Amino acid sequence: MKTIWIPAFLTLLLAMPLAHAADDMKAFPPAEKGMTRHVLQLPAQSDESAFKVELIVGKEVATDERNRYFFGGVIEEKNIDGWGYTRYVVPKLGPMAGTLMAVDPNAPKVTRFITLSGSPYLIRYNSRLPLVVYVPKGVEVRYRIWRAGDEVKKIEQG
Repeated sequence: MKTIWIPAFLTLLLAMPLAHAADDMKAFPPAEKGMTRHVLQLPAQSDESAFKVELIVGKEVATDERNRYFFGGVIEEKNIDGWGYTRYVVPKLGPMAGTLMAVDPNAPKVTRFITLSGSPYLIRYNSRLPLVVYVPKGVEVRYRIWRAGDEVKKIEQG
């Protein structure tokens, strides 16, 4: 009897986080036509206030290797009514723009990940809720974890 109970108990314990994650997703609607939904479940950290998540939205494009390119567009924070959760939406990817350095027209194109313009988009680290981003089809969502260092310095009065 013990040998059956212990594996069943362990299976239940392992399935609980998955069931909890599925419950959290009830608040987030499926992607609308022409959009895709990207979901990230962050691992728990001992001090989550020391972390940030950078959302990086863009797509791979064949370009020259000298110029810097970017897409127009914004990441919008939308509150989910009745839940108090936040979802992130990029309604459309604007036109691609870039610098105008002259390049050899015969130079081969390279595939690069071109992102939205602007400063890094940092959000609070929260392992208790999924991070959900809606983007147009064909657009990728990548992320980077930022961590504060342990050292805190004082600014002298001037």
